[in-house]
Amino acid sequence: MSESTAPVQNGFEDGRRRSAMLAFGAVVIIAGLLYGLYWLLHARFYEATDNAYVNGNVVQITPQLGGMVVGVDADDTQAVKAGQPLVQIDPTDAQVALAQAEADLAQTVRQVRTLYGNNDQYTANVDARATELARAQDDLRRRQAAGTAVSREELDHARDAVKAANANLIVARSQLSSNQALSGQGAVAEHPNVLQAAARVRNAYLNYARTMVPSPVDGYVAQRAVQVGQRVAPGSVLMSVVPLNQVWVDANFTEVRLEHVRIGQPVTLTADLYGGDVRYHGKVAGFSPGTGGAFALLPAQNATGNWIKVVQRLPVRIGLDPQELIDHPLRIGLSMQATIDVHDQSGKDIATSPAVPAHETDVYAQKAQEADARVAKIVQDNLGGDAAAPPAAAKP
Repeated sequence: MSESTAPVQNGFEDGRRRSAMLAFGAVVIIAGLLYGLYWLLHARFYEATDNAYVNGNVVQITPQLGGMVVGVDADDTQAVKAGQPLVQIDPTDAQVALAQAEADLAQTVRQVRTLYGNNDQYTANVDARATELARAQDDLRRRQAAGTAVSREELDHARDAVKAANANLIVARSQLSSNQALSGQGAVAEHPNVLQAAARVRNAYLNYARTMVPSPVDGYVAQRAVQVGQRVAPGSVLMSVVPLNQVWVDANFTEVRLEHVRIGQPVTLTADLYGGDVRYHGKVAGFSPGTGGAFALLPAQNATGNWIKVVQRLPVRIGLDPQELIDHPLRIGLSMQATIDVHDQSGKDIATSPAVPAHETDVYAQKAQEADARVAKIVQDNLGGDAAAPPAAAKP
C-alpha cells in the first residue's frame, strides 16, 4: 500500500467509527425516552413483588375434656366437612354421669309435682279447720245466749273448743304458706330445683357429646399428632384443619414502594404452582401494623454502635376471589407474584373501622340444642297429666 492512500483509509475508518457511536448514542437516547414515557404513562402506576406467599387459617383441633382416645377418623391430606367426627374419646364415664343426671332430674320433677299436689291438700285442710272454727264459734254463741241454762263447765269447754279450732286453723294456714313458698307460683318445669337438675343434665350431656371431637370448619387435615390409645388432656393439639377456601396472600413490599398503595386497590397475582397462564385477581385488604423484623422472634436492636440501615418490608394482605380459588386451589406457603394497580388513590392507607368477624362455626350449637331437647323430654315424661312447659335453657 502506498503512503498516499493510508490517510484516506484512516479517515474512512474514523468516519465509520463516529457514525457507529452516534447511532449507538441515538439508540440509547431513544430507549431512555421510550422507557421514561413507559414509566410516566404506565409503570409508575404499578407496584410489584415476588416476595409474596399464600397464607390462611390453621384451625387447631383440641378436645374440651380429657380421656383415652379410642378412635381417629381422619388423617393428613383428607378433606373433612364441618361437624364431621375427627377423634373419639372413651365415652364410658360421661355416659354414666349422664344417666345419673337424668335420673336425678326425673326424681326432682316428681318431688316438685308432689309439692304442687300438697298445695291442694293443705288448702282443703285450711278449709276444714276454718269450718271447725266456725262451728265451735257458733256453739259458743248458743251457750252464751242460753244464760243460766248452761253450766259454767260446759261454757268453758265451748271456749276451749274455739281456741283449739283457731290454733288448728293457724297451723293449717302455716303449712299451706310454707308449701306454697317451696312450690312457688310458676309451672313445675320452672321450679328452681327442676331448673338446677336440668342444668346438670345439660352439662352431663355436653360432656358426653364432647367425647366426639368434630371438625369446626370445612377443610383439609394437616399435622395429625393424635394416636389411638393416647390419653389426651383438654386443650392439647390433636391435629389441624386448613380451610383452603379462606386463604389470602401476604405480599412483603419494601417500605419505599408503599407510598401510593391503598386499601381496595386491585391486584393481579400469579402462582409458581400454575405458572403465568393462571392469573388471580384480588384486592388490597389491609396492611400489617408492623414490619416483619418488628415481629420477629429476635427483633433487630438498632440502638447499637455497629448499625447498618436495612430497608424493611411491610406485609400487605391481599384478598382473593373465592371462585378463582375453587377453580385453581392454593396451599398455604406457596410462592406468588403480586402486582398492585395504584391508579385509584381514593382508598385508605390504614383501616379506620373494625371489620365484621368472619370466622365462626355453629357445629357446637347443635349439641346444646340436643341437650335442651333431652331435658324437655325427661321433664315431660315425668309430669304425668300436668300441663307444664319444659324448662327454659340455662342462660349463659
